[in-house]
Order: sequence, then C-alpha cells, then structure tokens
Amino acid sequence: MTNPYTTLSSRIAYQNRWTRIREDRIRRPDGSDGLYGVVERSDFAVIAPWQDGRLTLVQQYRYPVGTRVWEFPMGMWEQASDIDPMRLAAGELREETGLTAKTMVHAGQIFQGPGYCNQRGHIFLATDLTQGEPDREPTEQDMVCRSFTLAEFEAMIGDGTLQEAMTIAAFGLLRIKRLL
Repeated sequence: MTNPYTTLSSRIAYQNRWTRIREDRIRRPDGSDGLYGVVERSDFAVIAPWQDGRLTLVQQYRYPVGTRVWEFPMGMWEQASDIDPMRLAAGELREETGLTAKTMVHAGQIFQGPGYCNQRGHIFLATDLTQGEPDREPTEQDMVCRSFTLAEFEAMIGDGTLQEAMTIAAFGLLRIKRLL
C-alpha cells in the first residue's frame, strides 16, 4: 500500500542506545497538517518455552509500571539491530532462562504498537529444551524463572496476574496456529 501521508519535516527529538523518538510533521490525504511522534526500536523476539505440558515465564520488576511482571522471555539486541530473529530468540532464551531449545518454530510477527512505534516482534515456540545457567544482564538481576501448566497460565491471564501484552498476543497466536 502506498503511504497516503506526505512527510513535511522530520527531526530526532530523543535518542539513546535502545530507543529513538522522531517527530514528523505530516500532511494527511485531506490536506490537513498533523504531527506524529514515532518511537523507533529494533525488532524483538518473544519466546514461548514449552516442555512437558508447561510454559516457562520470567518475572522481573518493570520500572515504567512500578511492579513485577510475568512474561515470556523476550528482548532485543540494541547493538545488533539487523540480527536474524532466530538467533536473537535463541540468545534471549538462553540469557534469561538458561534454556537451550533444540527446536525453534517461528510462528509469526506482531507490531508492538503500530499507532506510535515501528517495533516488530517475532514469535517463537521453543521445544526440546535443555536447562543451563542464565546469563542475565545487570537490568535483569532480579529476574526469576518458573514454569506453569497451560491451565495455570490461562488462569493467570484471566485473573490479571499476567498482563503483559506481548506475552498474551504471542500465546494467542500460538493457540490459533495450534502450536500449543
């Protein structure tokens, strides 16, 4: 599809090693002018580790929301924005959980928040798992890892214990594709 908007000007409003915020002045198809704040981030991977009828989650304190959050292992590598999604997924899984997957199935892609952000997530199902030691970054030092039955996982979504959107979206995609 052709972009119906005309970009009149663009400037970088903020940048660090993980995120760049761009401010674009645009003209809409009806001729009216507008402003877009666009968050630019590298692609990320979301990994659903599945073994013996259990899904593995990590929990960590998430500063922006001020609470601990259960989620699938996930992440991006800011120093390598063009990395192969499969390699990224395997690396994040090992880093956060210590798990190595013999089989990784790429289930699809999702946009993190296409109304304001260009970041795309790659969803993987990881199976045939071997446990090793995690290799967490300093920002992950409070991370814990635990496995849940499918019924426990679904109950966590239902009762609000699990609220992280990428995890819920990845689970939905994996269920619709009958991979779980």
